[in-house]
Amino acid sequence: MSDVHGYIDQNLPRFRAELFEFLRIPSVSARREYQPEIRRAADWLAGKLRDLGLETSVEETPGHPIVLAEWRGAAKSAPTVLIYGHYDVQPAEPLELWTTPPFEPTVRDGRIYARGSVDDKGQLYLHVKALEAHLRSNHKLPVNVILLAEGEEEVGSEHLMPFVRERVSRLKADAVVISDTTMVAPDVPTIGASLRGLAYFELEVFGPSHDLHSGTYGGGVLNPATALSRIVGSFHDDDWRITIKGFYDDVDPAPDFRARIKELPFDDKKFLGETGSPKLVGERGQSTPERLWLRPTVEVNGMLSGYTGEGSKTVLPAKAMAKVSCRLVPNQDPARIQKVFREHVQRVTPEGVRVDIKVLHGGRPWRARLQGPLYDAAARALERAFGRPPVYAGEGGSIPIVPEFEETLGAPVLLMGFGLPGENAHAPDEWMSVECFEKGTHAAAAVLAELAG
Repeated sequence: MSDVHGYIDQNLPRFRAELFEFLRIPSVSARREYQPEIRRAADWLAGKLRDLGLETSVEETPGHPIVLAEWRGAAKSAPTVLIYGHYDVQPAEPLELWTTPPFEPTVRDGRIYARGSVDDKGQLYLHVKALEAHLRSNHKLPVNVILLAEGEEEVGSEHLMPFVRERVSRLKADAVVISDTTMVAPDVPTIGASLRGLAYFELEVFGPSHDLHSGTYGGGVLNPATALSRIVGSFHDDDWRITIKGFYDDVDPAPDFRARIKELPFDDKKFLGETGSPKLVGERGQSTPERLWLRPTVEVNGMLSGYTGEGSKTVLPAKAMAKVSCRLVPNQDPARIQKVFREHVQRVTPEGVRVDIKVLHGGRPWRARLQGPLYDAAARALERAFGRPPVYAGEGGSIPIVPEFEETLGAPVLLMGFGLPGENAHAPDEWMSVECFEKGTHAAAAVLAELAG
């Protein structure tokens, strides 16, 4: 293994230069005009994997292509590891809030600033370089490897699981490794222990058949924007507990995980500083990490109604819209949450308007079992790379394919992320720590060797 890690150290400048090439490709999956760039990113990544000697293809789907690479040269007794990541990125807007152009990677203060640097091109590509280190040093990998990189993660991964199910015998693995999460603090290697699920809605409230003069009709016709505000305001009580009947029924209290959380080096003051908010506010009686990892949420992600241009236009709008996401925790079922959410909205909608509720996305929550060879190997690999044993922490976001991978492939999933708090994923000035990219490459190489052992 010393040759492998020596190879990584000697080639880190080239690894970063290649990552910068990858980051310059604006592979935005949400916008149709970027489809050629999505294809270019898939072809670029496939080319790098072919250069290493992996059997590689760019597989078509009804949406964006999937890059599939395989190396099957290990001993028959060796396990098979599936590495998953995504090469698509979020839109970069608002562009004016970036310090440097989003698709021109720039290093400042030990950070790589670019769209996709941490989510997920940097975290995916360090695994590619870990494979290279083994293959160039030893001319083989210690385990059999499948690398699967999709181009639709940022738009819901609609075509990923149908692709996996159609090829389940080919993709069968003993372990799945994903790097698309964060560490709790710098130099604190972290194994992801849980993910929140998702139920995402769009509400449209309809009133009059067209916009009305607010002086002529205001007070006699219910304003859809006001009605929507009442609906949204009904989601929480004064202690910021969710008031939707039945919402908390299946929440797992998770006493063991709650005890682990209390031991983590979580800094409320630093977390607040990342947000730019004046104060941390959330469900009364819960600490900040408990609110983020153990408790579900209902959040308004966007609202639109009436005239929002410059100056005044006194209209009573014909309709109002809100997008609302519910983050879910074990053992909540997205289908049940959709049902109780719909019932609540219909119950609190005032007379004089009509409400339409659309379900946009859904995904189940997940919690790791944190036992077995995969997690033992990861703990040793992370300690080798970072010089200290890892901690186990939750992730407030959602990766819906994680529980589906476990069920479909019959393999445990390891979340071994190398992002850091405040990295601005999905926001302007997204960044990844240079040190985390480098140590992450060492950890990715070490975990393959540890699994072979």
